[in-house]
Amino acid sequence: MSTTSLASAARERVLVLDGAMGTMIQTFGLDEARFRGHRFANHPRPLKGCNDVLCLTAPEVIAEIHRAYLDAGADIIETNSFNSTPLSLAEYGLEEHSEEIAEAAARLARITADEWESAHPGMKRYVAGSMGPTGKSLTMGATLADAHPATWETLEDAFFCQAAALIRGGADLLLIETVFDGLNAKAALHGARRAMSSEGREVPLMVSVTLTESGRTLSGQTLEALWATIEFARPWAVGHH
Repeated sequence: MSTTSLASAARERVLVLDGAMGTMIQTFGLDEARFRGHRFANHPRPLKGCNDVLCLTAPEVIAEIHRAYLDAGADIIETNSFNSTPLSLAEYGLEEHSEEIAEAAARLARITADEWESAHPGMKRYVAGSMGPTGKSLTMGATLADAHPATWETLEDAFFCQAAALIRGGADLLLIETVFDGLNAKAALHGARRAMSSEGREVPLMVSVTLTESGRTLSGQTLEALWATIEFARPWAVGHH
């Protein structure tokens, strides 16, 4: 799918993005065993709360959530891959599985959307590859007292691997979300652009910014300043919350 086709759909009607994944997962009351599944039954660290791993260990739960949002009228569903970078999954000792999880997340969402489309002919639905900010900050590393601060290279590489896996899995677009640091967002966009080149497929980019009550990002940027930081990537859509 090209940016043009998505833009054409947006010109015809307001496109509805789905809601939160984490709170929906909580409604299932999954215990440690469900998070581990058979695949990670003997994993040395607790996995409860690692929502992304459910794409491998409980895909039926994630598919049910996707279907619920599609049935509710969502035009775009987000992959369950918010934390599927090596940097974020290191907390659970799953960093080596980050690309597998991201690709599985995109494939699961794409299959669910395709099945829904088959049952509703003529109603196109899109998959947004979710890319969260990680717990790192290139701007505020010292302020966050990060014992292992990320460099530009490590962060951009992490986003590149995530974006490439999401594209391989069938994501129609990439959503860089919960942006609180302009440099992080810039690294994510560079990684996404590199992934498109590597995978040989262009997809639209969306950016969702988190603002404080002051109207600035957590790192202190205004929206105007953030736009100046990310404009180079020509994102298809930018929003804030």
